[in-house]
Amino acid sequence: MRTDSSPGTLPAREHLPATDAGTPVLDVVIPVYNEEKDLQPCVLRLHDHLKRTFPYAFRITIADNASTDTTPLVSARLEAEIPEVRAFRLDQKGRGRALRTVWAASDAPILAYMDVDLSTDLNALLPLVAPLISGHSDLAIGSRLSRSSRVVRGPKREFISRAYNLILRGSLQARFSDAQCGFKAIRRDVAQVLLPLVEDTGWFFDTEMLVLAERAGLRIHEVPVDWVDDPDSTVHIVKTATEDLKGVWRVGKALASGSLPLDRITRPFGDDPRDREIQDVPKGLARQLVGFCVVGGLSTLFYLLLYTVFRQFGGSQTANALALLVSAVANTAANRRLTFGVRGRGGAVRHQAQGLVVFGIGLALTSGSLAALNAATSDPAHSTELAVLIAANLAATVLRFLLFRAWVFPDRREPTAVATPTPHPTPSSPAYSTQPLQQYPPLPQRHQYTPAPQTPYDTTHFRAGEAADRTAQGDATLHPQPVRPTDTDPRDSR
Repeated sequence: MRTDSSPGTLPAREHLPATDAGTPVLDVVIPVYNEEKDLQPCVLRLHDHLKRTFPYAFRITIADNASTDTTPLVSARLEAEIPEVRAFRLDQKGRGRALRTVWAASDAPILAYMDVDLSTDLNALLPLVAPLISGHSDLAIGSRLSRSSRVVRGPKREFISRAYNLILRGSLQARFSDAQCGFKAIRRDVAQVLLPLVEDTGWFFDTEMLVLAERAGLRIHEVPVDWVDDPDSTVHIVKTATEDLKGVWRVGKALASGSLPLDRITRPFGDDPRDREIQDVPKGLARQLVGFCVVGGLSTLFYLLLYTVFRQFGGSQTANALALLVSAVANTAANRRLTFGVRGRGGAVRHQAQGLVVFGIGLALTSGSLAALNAATSDPAHSTELAVLIAANLAATVLRFLLFRAWVFPDRREPTAVATPTPHPTPSSPAYSTQPLQQYPPLPQRHQYTPAPQTPYDTTHFRAGEAADRTAQGDATLHPQPVRPTDTDPRDSR
């Protein structure tokens, strides 16, 4: 998305240096609600898998959002017995709220989550997070709809899943294949600026996060997964589907109105510093050409329709002038919004005035063509008039695009500065400190990553879910309230 002024972009991605001490590189969150039976087998299985296969330090965080059974006791016991396990508790339900809250408090540079039923084969976990660690991608998702995925589930869930993704493709132009697979990961620096834009606190949280990331130009890596449906799932399909459709409408409306500042979270064109040194390189030319051609084609049809109508009431010159004037105003407005991505009312009058100048040039071309035709023959056929006008409009269209791009809607953004190496962080560096998400915070330069000293990471109680709500509003005063009598684990070697 392009606006008249862009405050900046995310820095280029870089590989996280390998380390086996200090702050965990990966924090896997398991959101749970009344999962007293499945929680312990899930955590033990996941912990064993990570111990055997994951080459970095890791953490498993249980995000208990308002369970009413013995899930909090199971979480506390697992935290006491396994050094790599931590537990959070919130007083309100909502998977999105739980993920937002835990991800906001985590100090790990890679944040992931998976469902407690472990329907997804854990062998996909390392391929999921590897592109984020290497700096290749910003987010990663497991996909059950890839051709190489192996999925076992009933026809009802299969139909709902595919229908939902078709809705996303048709309404929000989503290109990712599977929005609701409970197997995702995100870089923490991306989460810091992306999650404040995500409003949903329930099951639509995943979809909204992915749509906004994709529209901002962030790279989403998809991993084919093996997935087995959990027949005992407590998800209410009808209620969830209804909330998802409401979310689709809300996000679609926000994207159409341009109210989301997605240009704040874009990436540079390339990660090679030489790419960022190139000046005056046209950006988005291919997309603008496609948009301009579509708008131009529709405008031509609109113009011909208006000309045919006006021709019934006047001469060819009058009909041509009126039809071109009306279609030019509509064409300028459509290109302003759709082709060149200019949002808001600022500069709209000036753009229309400049568009009228371009209209004058088009009028001179088409009127001159008609004058030449009338000079050649005194009574030309209507089809001949249309053919001449189409040819003249094609020439005017090429000139219109060049004038729109270079004069009416120029890209006024400042060139991205060349990235310069930053000093190697010290152990007290705040590069990955445990802080709540801020509203558009300063972004860390990821040239080096040095683990910060381990801080107590206790089972924490959040009042009435206000943690997630205040985090979404950029409230920097969020303070977890400890509920355990002790704040350290003597068996935790970190």
